Amino acid sequence: MAELSQKMKGLVQPYLASIEPYDPNFTPTRINLSANENTYPVPEGVREAVDAALAATPLNRYPDPMSSDLRDELAAWHGVPREMVCVGNGGDELLYNFLLAFGGRGRTLLNCPPCFSEYAFFASLVETGVRDVWRDPKTFELDCAAVLEAAPSCDLAIVTSPNNPTGDVAPLDFVAKLCEACPGMVMVDEAYIEFADASFGAKTTAQGLIEKHSNLVILHTLSKAFGAAGARCGYVIAAPEVIDVFAAIRQIYSVNVLTQAAALAAVRARDAYAPVVAQVAAERGRVKAALEAMRRLWPRLPRSAGASRLRSRRLLPMACPLRSGRVLATSCLCAWRMRPVCASVCATSTRFLCATLAMRPGLPTACASPWARLRKTTLY
Repeated sequence: MAELSQKMKGLVQPYLASIEPYDPNFTPTRINLSANENTYPVPEGVREAVDAALAATPLNRYPDPMSSDLRDELAAWHGVPREMVCVGNGGDELLYNFLLAFGGRGRTLLNCPPCFSEYAFFASLVETGVRDVWRDPKTFELDCAAVLEAAPSCDLAIVTSPNNPTGDVAPLDFVAKLCEACPGMVMVDEAYIEFADASFGAKTTAQGLIEKHSNLVILHTLSKAFGAAGARCGYVIAAPEVIDVFAAIRQIYSVNVLTQAAALAAVRARDAYAPVVAQVAAERGRVKAALEAMRRLWPRLPRSAGASRLRSRRLLPMACPLRSGRVLATSCLCAWRMRPVCASVCATSTRFLCATLAMRPGLPTACASPWARLRKTTLY
C-alpha cells in the first residue's frame, strides 16, 4: 500500500501524516465482487431516456446546487416533502458530510464491523474516534444488546441495513432504540434496501421512524439496484433541520448537470428496474441453494495452507456457504466461520480468509474480504 512521502508528511495536518492514499487496486473484470457492482444491463428503454436527457442538458451552465428537480422526484417516490431530501455525489460524499458535520475531534462514532470500511476511514479524516462493536462471529448479525449498551457513550452511529457484506437487515425496533440511546445522530445506510423485499424495500426501510426520531438519517444510492455506480448519485432522507445541515456544509456544485439529468431519468423510470431486482434475488436464492448442497457433499479441505491453495482453484467456489441475506448474486463471501473448510484466496495468513464466488468457470473476479489486508484478483 502506498504512503505519503516524508515531505508531504511534514506538510499535512499532523493527524493525517500516517494516512494511506486510497488504492482501489482496480482490475478490469466483467464481475467485480470487491465493488459489488450490478452487472445486469439497464432495463430496455431506460438507457434511451437517459441518453436523451444527457443530450438535452447544456454544459455551459452551473448545476442546480440542490438538485431541485431530482429532489422533487425522490421526495414524491418516498412520500416526503422536498425539504427532507438532500442529493450528493454518491453515497460516499453524504457519508463524509455526515461525519464532518456531526463528528470531529473529541467525538466518537459507533461502528458495527464487518461493514463498509469507509465509515472508519472517513471518521479518521475528520478526527472522529471509532468504537467498534463487532457482529456475532457465527451469524454476523448485529449484537443489538452490545450496540445499545455502547450507544450512550458515543456521539453518532452508523448501521448498514441490509449490511455489506453480511446481508442481514437491522430490526426496526432496534433502530428506534438506538436513536433513543445515542445522544447524537444515527445513520442507517440503506444502499441495498431495494433488494430487501418484494416491494423495492418499502417494507424494510427505517424511513418511517424519522417522524418520532429526528436524529435519524437514511442513506440511499443509485449505484446498486439502479446500476448507476458510474453516475455517482446518492441521497439522504432526514428531518428538515438535519437536511439544512447537509445543505450548509456541502460543496456547492458537487452533483454535476449530467449526473442530475441521468439520475432524474432513471428515477422516473424506476418501475422498469423491478424485474432486474427480482432477477438478482432469484439468482441469489439459486446460488445459495447450490452452494449449501455442495458444502454438504464436499469433504473438508486440509488445513495446510499449501495444500489448500493447490485445491482452492477447483474446490473453493463449491465449498463455501452464501449468506442468506447477501444482496447481489455476485458477492464476496466471508468465510471466517468456515475457515477449516475454505481456502484463502488472499493468501496473506490463516487469520484473514476469504472465499470468492464466480458465476461461471473462467470468469475473472476481484475479491476483497473485510478482514483481508491484501486484495487479489483470482481467475476460476
